[in-house]
Amino acid sequence: MEITNVTEYDAIAKQKLPKMAYDYYASGAEDQWTLQENRNAFARILFRPRILIDVNKIDMATTVLGFKISMPIMVAPTAFQKMAHPDGEYATARAASAAGTIMTLSSWATSSVEEVASTGPGIRFFQLYVYKNRKVVEQLVRRAEKAGFKAIALTVDTPRLGRRESDIKNRFTLPPNLTLKNFEGLDLGKMDEASIGLIANDSGLASYVAGQIDRTLSWKDVQWLQTITNLPILVKGVLTGEDARIAIQAGAAGIIVSNHGARQLDYVPATISALEEVVKATQGRIPVFLDGGVRRGTDVFKALALGASGIFIGRPVVFALAAEGEAGVRKVLQMLRDEFELTMALSGCRSLSEITRNHIVTEWDTPRHLPRL
Repeated sequence: MEITNVTEYDAIAKQKLPKMAYDYYASGAEDQWTLQENRNAFARILFRPRILIDVNKIDMATTVLGFKISMPIMVAPTAFQKMAHPDGEYATARAASAAGTIMTLSSWATSSVEEVASTGPGIRFFQLYVYKNRKVVEQLVRRAEKAGFKAIALTVDTPRLGRRESDIKNRFTLPPNLTLKNFEGLDLGKMDEASIGLIANDSGLASYVAGQIDRTLSWKDVQWLQTITNLPILVKGVLTGEDARIAIQAGAAGIIVSNHGARQLDYVPATISALEEVVKATQGRIPVFLDGGVRRGTDVFKALALGASGIFIGRPVVFALAAEGEAGVRKVLQMLRDEFELTMALSGCRSLSEITRNHIVTEWDTPRHLPRL
């Protein structure tokens, strides 16, 4: 059966993967209200297409932090990709590079920054958690820099891990053949005693590393990070205008509006619902990106119409990887590209700069008054 849209990979992944692995990727926090809402909120935004515009040539190219990419659709960081497919992050890196777009590597990847860099050329960002031991953070950043990564995506919505009940029920552990490759060969300092002998069976290290995330993380650490690296820092996990303004003051190069795939605090709004507030607060000073719930080219268009400079996809990549490896990830990126191009054409937009707020209508818009006859 031919796959005709991104969502179809979900069911295939569910069939192929062990329950514990599928549930880890698929689930959200607690009641999973935000998980549903990340999708549902897109469905409540409608189009106002413009007609009779010459849409013979459509240009989807854009730049992100000065890097040219083929489309505003990028790959979000997702952990443990070798749990989905033996090629894991290697396959994702090759697929993103072939699509001419950016991959973000999770610091909890099952392949190292060096291994991902070895797959060939490509623009890659590194997702970072800040650990209690700042020397570990410094080593991770140095390794990413040396491997040619171009930016840091600092996750800021995780002082503690959200409550994902399927992981609790399944007693989630990383399969014994997998390891957190970015932590191998690091001087783990205090981490060392607890993790000696756990590298082989990494579920011990994985839970240990998760427990090392620093709960005291604050805006001053965003500034500290800039003292140890010249890489631009994207602050990932902003949902309010207030925090967007602080992010700019703290020196962020960009913002990713994200609710961590609805895996952290349940009952936060969908990212597409929070996006416009964040965009307005930044006043065009730094780019704003979005992740969470994007499954169609129409979703990409809606995000750009609300002011996003681009979007990131997470679960679709992992599910396609589970289903078909690298070919699946390539197909997901191609399908979203094709759908987005079609949405642009049918809306009367020939380039990203022609996508405006007037091309959509949201439930929070004031009703448009009909002109008097």
